[in-house]
Amino acid sequence: MSQHVAVVGAGMVGLSTAWFLQQHGLQVTVYDRDHVAAGSSWGNAGWLTPALTAPLPEPAVLGYGIKAVLSPSSPVYVPLSPKLRLLQFLAGFTRASTHRRWGLGMRAYAPLNRLALGAFDELTGGGVDGETLEADPFLACYRTEAERTAMLTELEHIAAAGQDVSFDLLTGDEVRTAEPSLSPAVGAAVRLHGQRYLNPPEFVRALAASVRDRGGEIVERTTVTDVEQLTEGARVTAHRGAADDRVEVTDRFDSVVLAHGAWIGGLARKFGVREPVQAGRGYSFSVACERMPSGPVYFPSQRVACTPLLTETGPRLRVAGMMEFRSPDAALDPRRIDAIVEATRPLVTGVDLDDRRDEWVGSRPCTADGLPLVGATNAPSVFVAGGHGMWGIALGPLTGRLLAERIASGRTPAELVALDPLR
Repeated sequence: MSQHVAVVGAGMVGLSTAWFLQQHGLQVTVYDRDHVAAGSSWGNAGWLTPALTAPLPEPAVLGYGIKAVLSPSSPVYVPLSPKLRLLQFLAGFTRASTHRRWGLGMRAYAPLNRLALGAFDELTGGGVDGETLEADPFLACYRTEAERTAMLTELEHIAAAGQDVSFDLLTGDEVRTAEPSLSPAVGAAVRLHGQRYLNPPEFVRALAASVRDRGGEIVERTTVTDVEQLTEGARVTAHRGAADDRVEVTDRFDSVVLAHGAWIGGLARKFGVREPVQAGRGYSFSVACERMPSGPVYFPSQRVACTPLLTETGPRLRVAGMMEFRSPDAALDPRRIDAIVEATRPLVTGVDLDDRRDEWVGSRPCTADGLPLVGATNAPSVFVAGGHGMWGIALGPLTGRLLAERIASGRTPAELVALDPLR
């Protein structure tokens, strides 16, 4: 009989895992505490950028200093009174923010980046009615050439780790010719080649539809509260429905995949996963433009990402930024939106940053060492797929393909060795 696998989490990572499990002939049931693409898969920038996909802990992050990260307007924000687990995460994050540790992490990312875009092609070629768009151009913009030096150094290190990187250097005049929505404050840029982007919620909804069309079940508004390893298989306990009308349900499966983002730690810890998973909350909103950029625009010094998207109400520019280390369930803080607006305003023209829609905060699942957690736990029937930080969209399909291979065959693909959840 076909194995039946439960997947906890209906974002890009969880649904990709479910889809590729179906490719191996396995039956899947996906649980989500809210709905498809409700978490960090909804409002992020949607970039598929192998040239930039790298560990989050890096020496440059430490350069912000204590005073900066305590400021609500800082691109990286830590609350003034962090809890114990956040302090433990930050200590590990600091230890990982060295050139040596970043280089080791980048060597783990390089083989993933080489395969990442191909996994999207497998999905769309296999019936997922979504699309990825060529990022032509993809522009990383700076005020000065001196400011741009940090990215050039990072790109050199990424290339040294075995990642293909192709780019051009543009002057201020050249970049404004390529993208007229940039202001005269932009004096230098890097134009990256070979990158893509997508509309995150639309693609994830298309992926969910494909999982359902192939016989998979997606159970929404159901919070998995416990997973128990059995002699054979595993038992999942969940609460279904609203808080005032909640029903407890229990189901048994051959295997369970924990892919519910920033909440993974609560269920995974008892199965030997000790690496803390901290919510790195990102903010976004959409605005109208006199002239929509023809591709993604990145302001690295401000850590602001701009993506042109075609929405139900017409073309909109999604503006995203911030890395806020805080509880995943905390309310949206309007000060973070204001900080993104004020950082972006001097760098663009013809963009109405005061007429914002779709203001959003989502919790990216970050690990202290910057590497995802993908693979087996110390329980034979329980697996983990998460901790991708900012790269859950970009690496979600490949994660699903590799983990599905591990579950179906019992063999660990070489690309997953460095991502061992028990490290």
